[in-house]
Amino acid sequence: MNELTIAKKAARAAGAVLMAHLGKLKDVRYKSSGRDPVSEADEASEALVAGIIRTAFPTHGFLGEESTAWTGPENGARWIVDPLDGTVNYAHGYPCFCVSIAFEREGEAVLGVVYDPVRREMFTATSGGGASVNGKSIAVSGTDKLKKSLLVTGIPYDIDRRPREVLGLFDKMTLASQGVRRDGSAALDLCYLAMGRYDGYWELGLKPWDTAAGMLIVREAGGKVTDFKGNPFRPEMKEILATNGKIHGQMKTLLK
Repeated sequence: MNELTIAKKAARAAGAVLMAHLGKLKDVRYKSSGRDPVSEADEASEALVAGIIRTAFPTHGFLGEESTAWTGPENGARWIVDPLDGTVNYAHGYPCFCVSIAFEREGEAVLGVVYDPVRREMFTATSGGGASVNGKSIAVSGTDKLKKSLLVTGIPYDIDRRPREVLGLFDKMTLASQGVRRDGSAALDLCYLAMGRYDGYWELGLKPWDTAAGMLIVREAGGKVTDFKGNPFRPEMKEILATNGKIHGQMKTLLK
């Protein structure tokens, strides 16, 4: 089986695990910030995804949010996985969370899969092959004015260290746009942008597993993804600006 088939299989299986644990968590712990939770659902989901991928592709590398990592002998082939993007939402029973799986070759994302088990929406993209949800092609919106745009963002776990920077950008974007939402799942934010539910997205303080799959889905849907200065985005970057392309410059100006 090819990488896309395995990624979709792993995402669906992990989504089933998340739904089985939803509302039944017994062990929610917190990482260093005190705001970043991890639960038995995160760990069970990641273990399942890692097992499926390693069985299918034993020579590939793997990077998971919950510390599952290995480097396979096949140079340049690596999976990047967030087994539960939106853990705070999940822990509170708020139905906005997903499984995010990306596949890289030589440091470039060539496959992205994001699965929302609540809505049963499977977002996929392959490099040069376009983006889709449940097999139907998707594209970014055509909105060309920031004032008419619906935006989305996230609040970093380390907001205590830079509240003025984070909330100052929120104020700017709220005043300049039709509205700003904060859903709590970076991967779904990017997917919603890719299918036109949002027109623009920005966030600080992210990790590679938050953005690796969604970044490719946005690009393959016709959108643009950079850092705040306009440099091409890579998952290792700590800031992201993603838009339909038409309002990118307007948002970038406000983010300076």
